[in-house]
Amino acid sequence: MARYTGPKTKIARKFGEAIFGEDKSFEKRNFPPGQHGNTRRRGKKSEYAIQLMEKQKAKYTYGILERQFRNLFKKASASKGITGEALLQLCESRLDNVVYRMGVSPSRSGARQLVSHRHITVNGEIVNIPSYSLKAGDVVGVREKSKSLSAIENSLANNSNVFEWMTWNNATKSGTYVAIPVRLHIPVNIKEQLIVELYSK
Repeated sequence: MARYTGPKTKIARKFGEAIFGEDKSFEKRNFPPGQHGNTRRRGKKSEYAIQLMEKQKAKYTYGILERQFRNLFKKASASKGITGEALLQLCESRLDNVVYRMGVSPSRSGARQLVSHRHITVNGEIVNIPSYSLKAGDVVGVREKSKSLSAIENSLANNSNVFEWMTWNNATKSGTYVAIPVRLHIPVNIKEQLIVELYSK
């Protein structure tokens, strides 16, 4: 399966929340997609269906494919901490996610593109792997030649997010991934325990 490139509002409606960020189309039609819209009667979902839905929501939120996500879960399971929290921490530590969180791009897909097109550096070296896992203390910056890109400047100008686990210097267009965030500080509406239960079957 290739990366999803279809209509994002349709996916957001499926999960009942704007998982890709601000979405005016979703606000107008915030009911599930389908021929009968919000008039269709939906039966009670099974436990498995609820768990699967939560896993799909996490995958779409972070833009991760099934095999990558399963590998992250294995890594989280092998860690000493709580598996669900460790899974979200691994997702948050991805380079494309950190570029998005720092406000260099208004979306994770945009951040992934910036990384792939060699606009982003880690500790002064160009890294073009969106799934690159950052460690506490790593410095993420915009490459010198790319600092004047209007897409990056516009995104930074409109960014008002502040996260405790990272810093950003607008003058140098670089920031530090200070620490791995605790679950309380990760702003995603994902019930990670359901994902753990699904993979543990």
